Amino acid sequence: MKQVTAVEWLFMTMNIRGLLPNEEIIECYEQAKEMEKQQMWDYIESNYVNGENSLAFHKEEFEQYYNETYKNK
Repeated sequence: MKQVTAVEWLFMTMNIRGLLPNEEIIECYEQAKEMEKQQMWDYIESNYVNGENSLAFHKEEFEQYYNETYKNK
């Protein structure tokens, strides 16, 4: 089952309540999703401890996880 981020939940809730998106809202929505994704990565990066795998490895793993979890398949 696809999980949703807080930004996606807000957008869906607005849609359900009849607040139909216009181009400006859709653009803000896309920017908010990117900001949320960046915040997730910033957390991982700031808590990275040099270990068995490099930060580049973790970035690749994060991208794969994010796409599988939050992007439409």
